[in-house]
Amino acid sequence: MLPTCSANVKFEIDFMKGIILAGGTGSRLYPVTTVVSKQLLPVFDKPMIYYPLSTLMLAGIRDILVISTPQDKPLFQRLLGDGTEIGLRFSYATQETPRGLADAFIVGREFVGKDSVALILGDNIFYGHGLPSMLSNASFRKKGATVFGYVVNEPQQYGVVELDATGRAISIEEKPKQPKSSWAVTGLYFYDERVVDIAKRVKPSKRGELEITDVNRAYLDAGALYVEELGRGFAWLDTGTCASLLDAANYVATLQRRQGLQIACLEEVAFRKGWIGPSEILSRAELYKNSEYGLYLRDLAERGY
Repeated sequence: MLPTCSANVKFEIDFMKGIILAGGTGSRLYPVTTVVSKQLLPVFDKPMIYYPLSTLMLAGIRDILVISTPQDKPLFQRLLGDGTEIGLRFSYATQETPRGLADAFIVGREFVGKDSVALILGDNIFYGHGLPSMLSNASFRKKGATVFGYVVNEPQQYGVVELDATGRAISIEEKPKQPKSSWAVTGLYFYDERVVDIAKRVKPSKRGELEITDVNRAYLDAGALYVEELGRGFAWLDTGTCASLLDAANYVATLQRRQGLQIACLEEVAFRKGWIGPSEILSRAELYKNSEYGLYLRDLAERGY
């Protein structure tokens, strides 16, 4: 039997913390996001935030800070709690106004402390065979920064990283008019402990934001920026618009129905990591007993694998 988790769980094996940035106005999804955070909207059968959260969990990260708006923070706390039921530890912080992605390390400075940290955007979904291995590669790097690149059709809409023949980053730009490559930088970043001080020195861009690209460029200039390439067989979905939200929901629904496996099932990830056992799975199954999600958890607990 896998080990169980209690409220007094200790995280002796932790070596990296995680931040989920779930703030912003979600204006591209108006009018629905005038009353609720977009990261709480459903992507098929689960809240959007489950997907980036499961990505951090697959990387072995258990100590996680959720950054949201003052009005949405209580909703995330109600949804996720303190995390002990799934072997995690959640903290919460507020971002009063959207000031750019790098602001996450200013808001979360005390949380990060002197540890390494991963940042993921609350509206990004990652899926593909081999993803856990790539996440492990990034989390085990003791020094430097790691970004995840994905080939896109319109790179001028993203941060763009240029790679040499060996796959090493040689330049990085934010929304360039003439991109030097088609490799977009996705909303998932791994950093060593220096990131909080680097972010503090970043100046607002012409958009008035603290750009994460400036943080990444600092690591590039120091020769410490690494790129994990999400090639064929990987999916990176940004759910920031109504169309992309629908696409993501259809993608998840299709895979789950054909395979009979859940995507971003937090309890299953925790179970397979050994953070919780069958009894915790059954408890959660009872909580969700009237849904397909609850039935899936019950079956998982009864099978034990």
